[in-house]
Amino acid sequence: MTMMDESTHPFRTPERAAGDLPQSVAVVGAGRLGTALAAALRAAGAAVRGPLGRGVWEEADAVVLCVPDSEIRSAAAAVAGAAPLVGHTSGATGLGALEPARAAAFGIHPLQTFAGGDPPERFLGAGCAVAGSTSHALEAASAIAARVGMRPFPIHDRDRPAYHAAASIASNFLVTLQSAAEEAAAAAGIEPEDARALLAPLVRATVENWAVLGPERALTGPVARGDEATVAAQREALAVSAPHLLPLFDELAERTRALAGRAAPA
Repeated sequence: MTMMDESTHPFRTPERAAGDLPQSVAVVGAGRLGTALAAALRAAGAAVRGPLGRGVWEEADAVVLCVPDSEIRSAAAAVAGAAPLVGHTSGATGLGALEPARAAAFGIHPLQTFAGGDPPERFLGAGCAVAGSTSHALEAASAIAARVGMRPFPIHDRDRPAYHAAASIASNFLVTLQSAAEEAAAAAGIEPEDARALLAPLVRATVENWAVLGPERALTGPVARGDEATVAAQREALAVSAPHLLPLFDELAERTRALAGRAAPA
């Protein structure tokens, strides 16, 4: 079970990260996150080994497994005895998956997206969900996160599914939504590359407004204004050009009406 104060709100950032960074950190997994984390720790002056390929390990004070969730247990078994501290970077998987490592377990999940070739600065200011099977493991996780400029906050294993759903909606589903916007723009004769260039400033401003003002005050557009005639015209256009988007459009319109405090017209 994760060791932390039950009274601590899971999304409240600690004023400072407790504990010291382990003297040496081995990063296992040479994918996007493993490569970025190793580079960021190295740039911050930490003694880093890796990123190491899966199945390869070196002795260190702490091992961080940057592998897919389905491979955490087997990767933990592979590094058994390599370090007194073994952690993973999953947002959804609990610390129990690290039991085969026979070490104090910790978790660090950056609330950030990585596309490959990311600079160390990508971590700066990002939230990082941390957990530990012991107080020392939790301190180590917080120290690793803070060393690369992230803001650690504690997460309980029982809260991981809801927390990870929030991250997926905010990041993964946003990309899916923008892909749908590209398809709608195509019906107006706008090429995908042009659509991204034109819509990106709108998306960035909307996200900034949401972050600063909250969803209710950031909401604009025909649904928020109660302009159902315009909404109906939008729907008719999609029915002709991209009918497969109608279920998504209808659900989003309904959710937006609820957010705006307006009932759908009879």
